[in-house]
Amino acid sequence: MRLKNAFVFVLFTLILAGFNVARIGNAAEENQPFPSYGSGPVEVRIYTNFFCPPCRAMEPYLEPILKELLDKNAIRLTLVDVPSKRAILFATNFLYALKENNNLEHALRVRNILIEAAENEDMTTQERIEGLFKEKGIPFFVYDVKPAFDRYNALIKEDKIRGTPKCVITRNGEKTWISGGQHIANALKALPL
Repeated sequence: MRLKNAFVFVLFTLILAGFNVARIGNAAEENQPFPSYGSGPVEVRIYTNFFCPPCRAMEPYLEPILKELLDKNAIRLTLVDVPSKRAILFATNFLYALKENNNLEHALRVRNILIEAAENEDMTTQERIEGLFKEKGIPFFVYDVKPAFDRYNALIKEDKIRGTPKCVITRNGEKTWISGGQHIANALKALPL
């Protein structure tokens, strides 16, 4: 009888522990950073890849346009890293840096550092990126980024993204797809402030 009671107690304890872990896991997902900024009426999603030369060329000259649109509360911006074998390490570390500071200025600074690092063929390990972050004074926190990548993949699927750079602008329920850096910049400049 004691053995049966002990078994029931252990089983009950495990069930409760599992329930609490599940609750903690869900709460952790809710508190994970995601590169979304602003609350304006127009939704803008920009899809890039750290190893896409047109993406790397585009991002620096988009920054002032995006900042102005966000300052005027004209857009809701989401930066979506399109995963590829080489880019996963960079996209993961971008999210690690957002865990410590998820504001637009910091996100753009980290992106610029990673864009520059993507041109360095030796930047292929976690240790090297961590060293780069420490050298540049970028705080980061290692955590499970799978929920963020799941969100990336859902957006990529929803917007039917097949290449980068790509921008999807949703205004009054209607989506517009724009490809190419200069076309994206022109479409963003044309948005009403």
